[in-house]
Amino acid sequence: MENRVQLQPAYVLHRQAFQNTSMLVDFFCLDYGRVRAVVKGARSEKSEYRSSVQPFQPLLLSFSGRGDVKTVVGLESSVGALHLQGQRLFSGMYLNELLARLLHNYVEHKPLYLVYQDTLLALQGDAELEVLLRKFELGLLAELGYGINLESDCETDAPLAADKFYRFFPNLGFSQIGSDTSETPQSVRFFGANLLAIKDLNFKEAGVLSSAKRLLRIALAVHLGDKPLHSRSLFKQRT
Repeated sequence: MENRVQLQPAYVLHRQAFQNTSMLVDFFCLDYGRVRAVVKGARSEKSEYRSSVQPFQPLLLSFSGRGDVKTVVGLESSVGALHLQGQRLFSGMYLNELLARLLHNYVEHKPLYLVYQDTLLALQGDAELEVLLRKFELGLLAELGYGINLESDCETDAPLAADKFYRFFPNLGFSQIGSDTSETPQSVRFFGANLLAIKDLNFKEAGVLSSAKRLLRIALAVHLGDKPLHSRSLFKQRT
């Protein structure tokens, strides 16, 4: 990639203290995916960047450097910050944590960037929270090449049937269960009608939404590893 990039649309995903007064920040950029960069002096009260290095703030980022960790040479607020509160704030933090954990450095994901931006904007409104999160998770997995096959049986290639039950195998898909479903743990057992509704992004039925949450929790866990998500603990503290 270029040694110097100017005015790249970006959001802050994660930040941490670095050296005396600086910050090490993971940005999500429109054309470069996740970019890790040092913002020198950002923790100083006199820093021009102090108020900009915030989550949910649309930014124009300029950075330079040859190594894996870049140096920020310019940071501008392109428009006003997004205002999220309560569960919607925790949801935004959840999106950021997923991206920070799953994206590789300097790999472009422009469609995902736009979905992320649209989801943040929707979080400011009154759209149903669980639906927004499930749609984002499905899009995230698909963009990263881990999309869930919600159309056919992974063993027989037969189309999923609305009146059948299926077992989910992460990274493989669904396999139909016989007439006796008692031997298949409920945690990995899914009703075909719910899976077809998830494929169509039709979350009107409560059973579909709960199935989607359970399914995506399993699918994401494979890629997130054993380290728990901090943002999920925030949800639990409020419920």
